Amino acid sequence: MLHHARTFRVAVGSLFLWISAIPAAYGIDIGEVPPGLGGSSDVAGSVVDIVIKILSYMALIATIVIIIAGVRMVISMGDEGAVSGAKKTLLWALIGLILILLAGAIVSVIANIF
Repeated sequence: MLHHARTFRVAVGSLFLWISAIPAAYGIDIGEVPPGLGGSSDVAGSVVDIVIKILSYMALIATIVIIIAGVRMVISMGDEGAVSGAKKTLLWALIGLILILLAGAIVSVIANIF
């Protein structure tokens, strides 16, 4: 069971890295940004936009992990070890999602102060 948990973590981590690379891939050689399409014009605003985008991707991944944990719980067919593992995954994914949402709120508050 430990091997499966490690494989699952590696898969989720790889998925996160792959998804986080997508904006960089799209940012290569796009040329000049037309007026009205870009984010903010200052560095601080751009950093906030990037952090919010990263947090959005992380929230999406946490939601996917929550769904996967629910599916694992359903297909465990009463196996106590599998149910326990799915519950732990669900608990940590929910904690992660809450922390991601709090981080987004903190970034927004700090961005509005400065």
